Amino acid sequence: MYKVKAADWKPEHFNWTVRDRIATVSLRRPERKNPLTLESYAELRDTFHKLQYAEDVRVVVWTGEGGNFCSGGDVHEIIGPLTKMSMDGLLAFTRMTGNMVKEMRTCPQPIISAVDGISVGAGAIIPMASDLRYGTPEAKTAFLFVRVGLAGCDMGACAILPRIIGHGRASELFYTGRVMTAQEGHAWGYFNELVPKDKLLEKAYAVAKEIADGPMFAHSMTKKCLHQEWSQTIEQSLETEAEAQAICMQTKDFTRAYNAFVAKQKPQFEGN
Repeated sequence: MYKVKAADWKPEHFNWTVRDRIATVSLRRPERKNPLTLESYAELRDTFHKLQYAEDVRVVVWTGEGGNFCSGGDVHEIIGPLTKMSMDGLLAFTRMTGNMVKEMRTCPQPIISAVDGISVGAGAIIPMASDLRYGTPEAKTAFLFVRVGLAGCDMGACAILPRIIGHGRASELFYTGRVMTAQEGHAWGYFNELVPKDKLLEKAYAVAKEIADGPMFAHSMTKKCLHQEWSQTIEQSLETEAEAQAICMQTKDFTRAYNAFVAKQKPQFEGN
C-alpha cells in the first residue's frame, strides 16, 4: 500500500508542520494579511490531495500568522493578471481554485480552521470548506467577490454556505459583500465556538487531539458521508450509511471498543 510521511513535506508557499498526528497549515504573509497566490493555491490543492496517502496525519488545523487568517487572492499577483487573461486561462484558474476545495472536502482527515482577524474572499472559503471552525470575537468574515464586480459566490460557496448558515443569510452576504461579525457567525452556526485570541490555537488543537485519538477510519467514513450525502435522497443516504457502518464494524477499532467496554476501560483506538 502506498503511504507517505507528511512530516517530510516542505511546501514553498506556506508553513507546514506535523506533530502528534496533527498537521498544521499556516499562511505566512502577515504583512499583507496572508493573501493567496497562484502558486499557493496550486500547492495547497496538491497538498490536500496527497493527504489521502499520509500515514502520520489524522487531523489538519488551518490558521494564519500575524493576527489574521487570510485576505483572499493577492490583488497584485492574482486579480491584476486575471484582468488580462483569455477565457481559457480564466477557466483554468477558477477550476484550480475549486479543486482546492474539492481536495479539502474529499481528503479523509477532518479539517479545523482557527480564524482570527480578516477572513475574506477566498480566505473565507477556506474555513467554510473546513469541517469545524473556531473563531475569535475579532474575526471578520466576508464573501466580498461582488465588491470587485464578480458573482457574490465562488469555489462552491453557493452549495456549502447555505447549508451552514441558511439560504437567506448566505444570500445577503453574497449580494452585499458585507462583513459577517464573529458574533453573527457563532449565532448562525458558522463558528462552532468563539474563544479569546490567546486561546484560539489551544482550543483548535484540543479538539484536533480528541479527534486524532479517536477511530480514524470511522472518522474518515463520517466525513465522506457528510460530504456525499448532500446530493442523495433519504433512501440513498440510509443505504450509504448502512454500508459505511457495516464496513466500520469490521475494523479492529470496533472490537477494541467492545473489549474495552467489557473490561470497563477506555478504548485505545489505532485507526484501523
